[in-house]
Amino acid sequence: MHHHGYAWLGEKKDFDKEGVRRPPGRPPTPGSPQEVIDRYRQAVAEFPSSGMPPIQTAHWLMKPPSVVRGTWEEPKEAGEWLSLQLAEFAPRFASAQEADATRLVVLVRAAVERLAWGGDVSLGHYIKGTVFHSVALVACSPNRDEPHLPCPLATAS
Repeated sequence: MHHHGYAWLGEKKDFDKEGVRRPPGRPPTPGSPQEVIDRYRQAVAEFPSSGMPPIQTAHWLMKPPSVVRGTWEEPKEAGEWLSLQLAEFAPRFASAQEADATRLVVLVRAAVERLAWGGDVSLGHYIKGTVFHSVALVACSPNRDEPHLPCPLATAS
């Protein structure tokens, strides 16, 4: 097993558009309401290529290889990357409590523990203004929640 890192920074209003953050699912039936058909079409067009964080953390593995920010064999190495991500953005967190250095160290330690047993990690923080920062570490080959999902880098050319 290895771990992939993902990061996204963008407008909170974009992050709140859940339709773009969910995979398409089953195609609508002929009698489906127009809003269901429209949501399905949007998901088919946008989900696979978007760098937008998915609702379910494991679904990052369905995204293109270009959105992978790093790959690590060891949870500790992935935790070091997470620590750097948090340190970079903490001065801009909207909440001083969330930016507390002790809190961030505890978050990283907990993340490393979760990765060690095959879990995924997903964190998000409001940045001053209207921006949201999302960072995730996803176990791969296999993923505990979605073991059927292939490694996104295995299909990269």
